[in-house]
Amino acid sequence: MDFFKPASPSPQKRHFAVRGLLSRLKPPQLIALVYVLGIALGTLLLHLPGVTAAGSHLSSIDRLFTATSAICITGLVVADTGEAFTRMGQVIIILLSQVGGLGIIAFGTLFALLAGRKVNFSERQHLVQQISALNVGGAVALLRIIFLYTFAAEMTGMLLLALRFVPQFGWADGLYYAFFHSVSAYNNAGFVVVPGGMGQYASDPLISGVIALQIILGGLGFLVQLNLITHWLSPRRNRLLTYSKLTLSTTAALLVLGAVVFVLLEWANAGTLGPLGSGGKLLAAFFQSVTSRSAGFSTVDIERLSSGSLFVMIALMFIGANSGSTGGGIKTSTFAILLGSAWNLVFGRTELITFKRRILPETVVRAGTITTIYTLLVFSAFFLLLVTNPKLGFTHLLFETVSAAATVGLSMNTTHLINDSGLLILTLLMYLGRIGPVTFALALTVRETHGSVIKYPPERDMLVG
Repeated sequence: MDFFKPASPSPQKRHFAVRGLLSRLKPPQLIALVYVLGIALGTLLLHLPGVTAAGSHLSSIDRLFTATSAICITGLVVADTGEAFTRMGQVIIILLSQVGGLGIIAFGTLFALLAGRKVNFSERQHLVQQISALNVGGAVALLRIIFLYTFAAEMTGMLLLALRFVPQFGWADGLYYAFFHSVSAYNNAGFVVVPGGMGQYASDPLISGVIALQIILGGLGFLVQLNLITHWLSPRRNRLLTYSKLTLSTTAALLVLGAVVFVLLEWANAGTLGPLGSGGKLLAAFFQSVTSRSAGFSTVDIERLSSGSLFVMIALMFIGANSGSTGGGIKTSTFAILLGSAWNLVFGRTELITFKRRILPETVVRAGTITTIYTLLVFSAFFLLLVTNPKLGFTHLLFETVSAAATVGLSMNTTHLINDSGLLILTLLMYLGRIGPVTFALALTVRETHGSVIKYPPERDMLVG
């Protein structure tokens, strides 16, 4: 009776069909897709038996939220990670953060390389989009360097953190906490599992210093770090790129500005820096400035910060880290270009020049577009949170919204109070913040357009500002 039944396709044919479908996707579409698949896989893993601790009651939405927070390297949590999850659950979370930090596409390409398969041009294009490589030809070689450098940085951080954690918690737990927090810090994930939290290390130069350094390195981006290293090894052959100069100077300025503001506003605050000694106050102020960029760690109670400090922290989160890094936000280069454009407009200059290089008008337009879309996204999500969670404070929800959109993970002890509707809004916001709103918009584009063949006359009487 099955004579006329069509034969099912062989596994080899299905494999080629899937590869053919993926090869037709544009890089933004593939990036958007694989992060959705990563979130789905992470959610399933967090539903496995033995993942949550005894007495921990996490709903499916809580697990979806946690998986998204991990794969999108945000760090927002509905329950304390060290208490709500078993060691198995914590390992799943940190592995998701590692994959999300380096990029799922980058991991897939690495596995293909290890299997001995050549990476075709289409896959190289996807890789370039994911890691912000400068050219397609060098993307695979750059990927190898990225993985080696990342793991070396994480292992170095682990060994340094172990100097404090091992004497405090013993060899097994101490090494585990050192590994977990080194990976979490370098990937700007912000998950904490050490008993007692990070507040106990507010004045500890080793723990706060190492984690702050890991956060800065992860937030600089792979290309900036590699450019710095190659330039340091051979200054004549490898010049420091204009992009590196711009992002490094902007990053340094924001870190110093944030630290100065926290020192001035929180020095006598009994709920934050007040109880610490002078050295501890300076260290904690610098740490909060660093973590506001995109990390999510905190050594003081965020809820007890003054209104001025909260405003500065929201601004730092909104700006975020560098392009091609493990951080979020509109990115430091975007902020610097917008600032330079505003300066030019005030002084009547027509071209944006930075470090003796002219910034193309297309780059300025892209910076404005990114900021506009990002601002609309934050405002829309904030409005929806206000509607769905009317009992929570205005400042608390605004802080939570920007933290999720910028994939930072800082919270004014609000996340666990948000209802399921609000958690779903924040879940979508973390996803969009990780892949980038422009990438998501391009992913929805059905086909590319090359402009209209009809050229309309310009309107010179348009008033703006």
